[in-house]
Amino acid sequence: VQLQASGGGLVQTGGSLRLSCAASGRTISDAVMGWFRQAPGKEREFVAGLFRRGGSTTYADSVKGRFSISRDNAKNTVHLQMNSLKSEDTAVYYCAASYSAIWSSIAMTTAYSYWGQGTLVTVSS
Repeated sequence: VQLQASGGGLVQTGGSLRLSCAASGRTISDAVMGWFRQAPGKEREFVAGLFRRGGSTTYADSVKGRFSISRDNAKNTVHLQMNSLKSEDTAVYYCAASYSAIWSSIAMTTAYSYWGQGTLVTVSS
């Protein structure tokens, strides 16, 4: 599966952005999908995850209540709605897919076999 992330940009503190991750080559309806981010000088970190089929979700504590992950099976796309953005949300955001991950590994980068190219989100104060 190939993943194409989009929707990043420059936004002011408190604003919103919606990231999209379009998949091609294979359906993602039975995949575990994740969003990760990497700020300059920092390691890539988990942001949000969406489990296969039933669609259970989980979020990093730092974004809980502000971000929401969802899947559009008809468009083979996953979205990350980001509200109440803070300067510390500035990073390159990556989407990822796995057809073998289990729930307990959903926040681990090593659980994912497929990665998008990343989209830059910059939050200015």
